Amino acid sequence: MEDFELAPIGQENYFLFSTSYQAKESSKNNDMSNKTLNLTDQLYDYILKSSLREPEVLRELRDTTMQLPEHNMQISPEQGQFMRLMVQLINGHKGIEVGVFTGYSALSVAMGLPEDGRLVALDISEEWTNVGQTYWAKAGVADKIDLRIGPAVDSLQKMLAAGEQGQYDFAFIDADKENYLNYYEYCLQLLRPNGLIMVDNVLWSGDVIDPSKNGPEVNAIRNLNQHIAQDQRVDIILLPISDGITLVRKL
Repeated sequence: MEDFELAPIGQENYFLFSTSYQAKESSKNNDMSNKTLNLTDQLYDYILKSSLREPEVLRELRDTTMQLPEHNMQISPEQGQFMRLMVQLINGHKGIEVGVFTGYSALSVAMGLPEDGRLVALDISEEWTNVGQTYWAKAGVADKIDLRIGPAVDSLQKMLAAGEQGQYDFAFIDADKENYLNYYEYCLQLLRPNGLIMVDNVLWSGDVIDPSKNGPEVNAIRNLNQHIAQDQRVDIILLPISDGITLVRKL
């Protein structure tokens, strides 16, 4: 199978949401806002206190990951809970995770799967995934996670070659950004109709709207965002959760 490529597009074509805005004085007394609320540290703490339900085993894995130099690759706890809820809402049984790191998102999702649920987890690092496997076992969900070490593009191609098109309920993409378009297209083929793809880091710390930022990672994210925005095979929403997450429903 050939990799998918998308030609670079002009900066003026990016239409993305921001996580903050400066409210006008005249809008302060409005009962409702027509923009996403500015998330201060205090309001973020309130959100966590009011809604976060993080099992102890997840907190332990998060704390362990924080000791690593690459800890910034860890998703936030509320994002893990959001992902688990989304999978439960679609009654997901069979899913794909592209990019595992230390396994927090895989653990969070697996804890929301039914007994016969399965998550195919793709990553290139045995070192990082070994961290997560200890906690998967502790949580009693190790048998739900099918970890496959190797380049995710190769693994996804093998799944397609094995005839697994349309057999998965959901996918989470959070790996090397240069391959985001490939991951998206392969996962879309593997999903059933009404299946869900969640794509992480789609705002890239706000760099997607900064014309001075032109590295390969941010350009790959911009291209994917534009590609998804124009994709008539799906319904979409880009949410300002953590570093931005796009939800994609296959039609």
